Amino acid sequence: MLVAGLGIPIMAALNSGLGVKLHSPTLATTILFFVGGAISLGLFFLTGGIPKSVSQEPIPLYFYFGGIFVIIYILGITWVAPKFGVGNAVSFVLLGQLISMVIIDHYGLLGAQYNPITNQL
Repeated sequence: MLVAGLGIPIMAALNSGLGVKLHSPTLATTILFFVGGAISLGLFFLTGGIPKSVSQEPIPLYFYFGGIFVIIYILGITWVAPKFGVGNAVSFVLLGQLISMVIIDHYGLLGAQYNPITNQL
């Protein structure tokens, strides 16, 4: 997760730079998703493809909506970082992550493990 965290500002800087050069944050975001999708598809097939068994339990519809938040993040950072600075933009993203993760864990939302925030160590 540390490596993933290190990559987020790098991705923000690269994609915001691409958006500036192309004069289109949406085109830069689309290119990012095509590149990421191609790599993801390649890894999917390299690691065995479709699983032989899939959960028989119904999957809540909201589990499929994670991509909406990825689009909001990527498009937002691509548009804002050149104007606000990568560090400032990512800092606000981190603040938003801290707020939402505390709420999700505290209430056990979206299928996450219930992990209440307390003042006890």
